[in-house]
Parts: sequence; C-alpha cells; structure tokens
Amino acid sequence: MASLQFTTALMGIGLAALILYLIRRDHLYVMHGLFWVAVAAAAAVLGASPGLIDWLALRLGVAYPPALLLLLACVVLLIKALHSDMVNTRIERDVRRLNQRLAMLEADLAHKSAERPHDQDLL
Repeated sequence: MASLQFTTALMGIGLAALILYLIRRDHLYVMHGLFWVAVAAAAAVLGASPGLIDWLALRLGVAYPPALLLLLACVVLLIKALHSDMVNTRIERDVRRLNQRLAMLEADLAHKSAERPHDQDLL
C-alpha cells in the first residue's frame, strides 16, 4: 500500500512540475495553469494520505469512498469544461467585434481615399 501512496503522490508532484514548466515556457496560460496545479496538489495530498478520502466520505455519508473520489473528479472536470466554454465564448465575441471594427475602419479608409483625388483636382 505504501508503494501505491508513493506512486500517486509522485504522479501529483510530477504533474505539478510539468504544469509549472508549461507555464514558464508560455505554453499554458497562467490562470489555467493555476487550476491544474491545484488539481495536481490535491492528487498529491490524496495520494500521500489515502485515509483522507475515507474520512471525507464518512463525513459526507458516502458508503464507498472511491465513488466520492470519482464524483469529485467528474465535478472538477465539469467545472473546467464550463469555464473553458465561457472563455471561448468571450474570445469569439471579442474576435467578432474586432472584425466588425476592422471592416468599418477599412470602409472609412476606402471612402477617404476615394475623396482625396477629387479634392486635389480642385487645387
């Protein structure tokens, strides 16, 4: 059992180190990375002390502690998916607005450049 605890804790620490490396190399946005570091830290803590999930399941009235762990994992992934959808929606909205502004600026520039040769002929 001790080797399983060690392996799980080591995997959590390794995941945290990988995430910090990705943040440092600018392959992962800092706010998203912090979320994953928190997940890795939770995995390391639960791996180091498996009695913690048993205690939590007992307090919450869950008869089978691994089911609580799976439920928590599903909830975390659901929250992450919802947050990602919110971020993608905001980005798509901003891109659409930028495209509209660019089109208006291009139309304004085309309108002004069409007026310029006419004004120079009068001089």
